[in-house]
Amino acid sequence: MPTWTHFYLIRIQFLGLHYHGWQKQSNLPSIHGAIDNTLEVILKSAPFKTLGCSRTDAKVSAEDYVLELFVKNALIPEQLLHQLNKHLPSDISARAVEPVHEGFNIIQSARTKEYHYYFSFGKKPHPFSSPLMHHIRQELNVERMKLAAGKFEGNHNFRQYTQKPSAEVQLQREILTAHIMPNKYLTSSFIAEDSYAFVVKSSGFLRYQVRMMMSALFEIGRGAWSIEDLVNSLSGNTISRVMHVAPPVGLVLHQVTLDAYKDKV
Repeated sequence: MPTWTHFYLIRIQFLGLHYHGWQKQSNLPSIHGAIDNTLEVILKSAPFKTLGCSRTDAKVSAEDYVLELFVKNALIPEQLLHQLNKHLPSDISARAVEPVHEGFNIIQSARTKEYHYYFSFGKKPHPFSSPLMHHIRQELNVERMKLAAGKFEGNHNFRQYTQKPSAEVQLQREILTAHIMPNKYLTSSFIAEDSYAFVVKSSGFLRYQVRMMMSALFEIGRGAWSIEDLVNSLSGNTISRVMHVAPPVGLVLHQVTLDAYKDKV
């Protein structure tokens, strides 16, 4: 096992459409696999290790994802950034590279994660928007959805918003921000003008949690759920309603906030 002596924080962004999430999987393309394949080209025979801040689901994208690189020899951050963007696939780009101290832990240092789920409804949009935004063909009552989204804020039991959690998983989670707003981040001639973003921030999320929260909001927008139904679903009690997982396309990891680390390098 190599002894790592130099450590670097790398921020990337990616379109997840053609990947099966961050984690490496046999015979399936992954973001982690693409990163390591690129670093093998750049570092040649030099040993290295990479560790991501969290997993992402298949087809989920990221505006801001953070990983740590462990190496034995010092690197020049500016040169590594240039080489990454030279060799990475076109749907992954590196935003920044900077050194961190030996005691830095990429997983424990991720203080908050903010996700955006982009959606539109009604008239069918341009096909070019399909890798970035989920479209609902039915009309939605967005004002009711906005009222309901705020009910997620605070400390709640999210047992109904994950699948097959283990006994050790902490189901009580605090949501720092949850609201629906007009989409102002994804803009182009083929993005529907009447599109929206569900913005949610927490220190950590359960598997499928954000997508299931979005699904509940869609049920409210359709009129199948009441806001009271959503509030009851956060009590931790078993409910008879089926909880669906919203499609992964539309979900974007918007920002990862880390604990302070620069003063320790």
